[in-house]
Amino acid sequence: MITLLAVLVAIALLVWGFYRARPFGKLGVLAWLQSVMLTVPWLIFFTLFAAGIYLNLVSLLFLFVTAAGLYIYFGNQLRTLAKDPAYARPPKPIANPESGEIPAGKTSSPSDAQPVAEVTEPETIPIPTEDLKAIQGIFGIDTFFATETIPYQEGAIFRGNLRGDAAVVHQRLTESLQERLDNKYRLYLVENQDGKPVVIVLPSSRDPQPMTVAQKVFAGVLLLATIAACQESAGLMLGFDWLSTPNRIVETWPIAVGLLSILAVHELGHWFMANRYQVRLGWPFFIPTLQIGSFGALTRFESILPNRNVLFDIAFAGPAAGGALSLVMLVVGLLLSHQGSLFSIPSEFFQGSILVGALTRVVLRESLQEPIVDVHPLVVLGWLGLVITALNVLPAGQLDGGRIVQAIYGRKVAGRTTIATLILLGLAAFVNPLALYWAVVVFVLQRDLERPCLNELTEPDDIRAALGLLILFLMVMTLVPLSPAVAGRFGIGT
Repeated sequence: MITLLAVLVAIALLVWGFYRARPFGKLGVLAWLQSVMLTVPWLIFFTLFAAGIYLNLVSLLFLFVTAAGLYIYFGNQLRTLAKDPAYARPPKPIANPESGEIPAGKTSSPSDAQPVAEVTEPETIPIPTEDLKAIQGIFGIDTFFATETIPYQEGAIFRGNLRGDAAVVHQRLTESLQERLDNKYRLYLVENQDGKPVVIVLPSSRDPQPMTVAQKVFAGVLLLATIAACQESAGLMLGFDWLSTPNRIVETWPIAVGLLSILAVHELGHWFMANRYQVRLGWPFFIPTLQIGSFGALTRFESILPNRNVLFDIAFAGPAAGGALSLVMLVVGLLLSHQGSLFSIPSEFFQGSILVGALTRVVLRESLQEPIVDVHPLVVLGWLGLVITALNVLPAGQLDGGRIVQAIYGRKVAGRTTIATLILLGLAAFVNPLALYWAVVVFVLQRDLERPCLNELTEPDDIRAALGLLILFLMVMTLVPLSPAVAGRFGIGT
């Protein structure tokens, strides 16, 4: 049943992806088809699996080779079509956060604004000459010495030499720009493709837009669905299905409230840190799942972030808060566990997580050598909370972990870890259908990197880097199971 639901959700997400791709015409549909080729093999495999049909190794290899061939074919078609002048569009390093690269093109002298109108496409509004001159006036030999101006849609890209600390220079240039043109433009300090600093100035009209009413309604519906999923998950833990026996719904509330409290603390961590930096966050889109209640929530920024420190702090605050609460629940639950506690769990289950297995071995000691271990409900809640937190810390796209990696190591590394994470989730789907569900959610909704900050050059300090590595390490320790040999040495399940 879980596998079938995961497949249905995956299909629904693919249909939604097609709906989003249609406004971009043939280019969008081809890009959608190419992305589908990465998902179709898993969908076919698990659809047949849910129907009781098991593919052999030869069939699986044929399926993946065919999908890979079609992926390459659609990619070639996409590149060919992109070269057609009728479909070509200039790159969008700010609006399209997955690249973050600065396009190359014709340049003009900082003192000559005329080429701006010549190289700008008719459908875009060129930057007014008066504004361009005002922007060029903010540069100097003691901040950023601009040597080239590249017209870019409604703004411009300035190449040159950075003269001083990136944070100080960015602040001075931003203040000077606001003095001349108020809040009409945003100034980005980023790296070019060749690793050299460049300045991008774009109109503030391209800032992230607030959520629409329809989006808020959808977020509310997902919240209600998540509450119901947490209750269903609680009922299954207690040995009954409350949808079939609604009179027992009250029994599900203690565990459901525990799960919801972990989700709430996670989101409050994001909100508190965002409020500290005066960054607007959209409403969270909770992702319900019947097996563990929820995968967490997807939250988008409605403000442009000033620097990578802010990106790290906001991304880190959520899993740090939710993970800390989950860890406290787990430890307290282990301390309160005794013979006759509410939940009876086979000791082999504790081999499913290095972190949980190690903590359980420290507290319960010889009890783990018994075939069945009685534990307090807080142990189960803490364990589920750690899993939910760990899934959100996976270093992919706009997940918390992806944002943390992007903040510490930059966009190139974050792009590579996103690809690696999706591959690992695909492999994990062979043993756990939930991995397929989460892989599809990440691939369709969250694979793009976060848009660049206003100051992309200043890296987070060593303390933030250490905290980021720590939470990534705990993520791995939570999701990776103990091998039978190691579990035997620890005396878990033996």
